[in-house]
This record gives sequence, structure tokens and C-alpha cells, in this order.
Amino acid sequence: MSFGKVVQKEIVKECVKPHSTVMIGGFGGVGNPPTLLDEILSNQIGPLTVICNDTAFPDIGVGKLVCQRLIRKIITSHIGSNPVAGQMMESGELEVEFSPQGTLAERIRAQGVGLGGILVDIGVNNEIVQKEKQVLDLNGKNFLLETPLEADVALILAKKADPFGNLTFEKTARNMNPMMAMAAKTTIVEVEELVEMGELNPEEIIIPGVFVDYIVQSEGVDWKWAWETK
Repeated sequence: MSFGKVVQKEIVKECVKPHSTVMIGGFGGVGNPPTLLDEILSNQIGPLTVICNDTAFPDIGVGKLVCQRLIRKIITSHIGSNPVAGQMMESGELEVEFSPQGTLAERIRAQGVGLGGILVDIGVNNEIVQKEKQVLDLNGKNFLLETPLEADVALILAKKADPFGNLTFEKTARNMNPMMAMAAKTTIVEVEELVEMGELNPEEIIIPGVFVDYIVQSEGVDWKWAWETK
């Protein structure tokens, strides 16, 4: 097989530097790329600004980066499943910017498709929110301007990849991964299975390879065995 974009996991330490902004795909740990995250852990790369749906669990996915104090700031929809993240937020060790889940997804997508921002009405009547965000009047109705989210690197997990980087995903492990692949300057994909060019059904492909810079063979997906043993 010839895989032009396939590299070793050490690519992570070449692309992710202290103070980088990193997008991490997944939801509740499912869809987090464990091999890529373990490379950050083993090299103790931080502090980082991380954009992700949630902080997973202390022993799964992005939650392990939180527990190792490698994240300085996180932009996320919730942290409730990881008590360590809550403790760090309360103590001031971790800066947390909350964004409603749908708004978070749209802010990431906006960057990927080249939008200057999105207009939402969530929180538009909240005085605290109004002080932090711009309020725009559109046809007599107020909206908050939410700006796009960009990252230096996106770390995502896919089910299959061909040599060009065309990707398929497994069920809910797809969550947040495709839009993050479009929104970062550099996209590193951890993939469970590498296939020959032409093996993927075009109807299966969710992200075309034009958005993928590097592909790393997965060493095992931690959330699968974690759920199986609970």
C-alpha cells in the first residue's frame, strides 16, 4: 500500500506546541483520538487552548489532558462529566469559556466554510452576555454575533482513510470531527483502518482528503474498552 499522508504519531509534537490552540473532536470521550492525545501526554505539551465539545472523563480522551494540567483554557459546551475540570475552574487553574453546544458547532463550522460569524438569539437578553458580545438588530429582532473559532491544529478520529485522506466515521464517533477538520490550519487524523485508494464508497466519505494534512494509524480506541468494562 502507498499512503502519502501517513506519518508516525510523533508528528503531533512537531505540530502542537506550547500555547497552541487545538481542536479535539468527539463527544464524551467517544470520537476523541486517543493515540494523538497520548502523544501530547507523553511529551507533556502545554499549556494549550483547547476547543472541544466537553472535557470527557478523567481517564478517557481529552479528560486526561485536563487532569495533567496541560490545558490553560478550554472553549466547550460543558464540563459536568469531569469533576477535575470543575475543581480546576473553581480554583482558577483552568479558564473555561462556555458556548451552547449548537452554537459551538456552528462557530467551528463558520470558520471552516469562511463565514465572518453567525447570529444567534441564545442569551440575547442576558445582561452579562450583552457586555461580552456584540448585539445586532436584524429586522427588528436582536441577535448576538458569535465569532468563528479557528485552531492551529485539529486532532480528529476517523474509522477509515484512503491515501488521499478521504475519511469515513463510525456512528456517533463522528461528532464534531468533520467540522473541526475544516476549521484548523493543520489537520491530523487518527484512523482505525487504512484502505487502498478506491476502496471507499464515495457515498461513505464524510470529509474529503483536501482537508487532511496527516494520517496516523490508531493504536487503539480507549473509549471502546472503557465502555465495555463498565
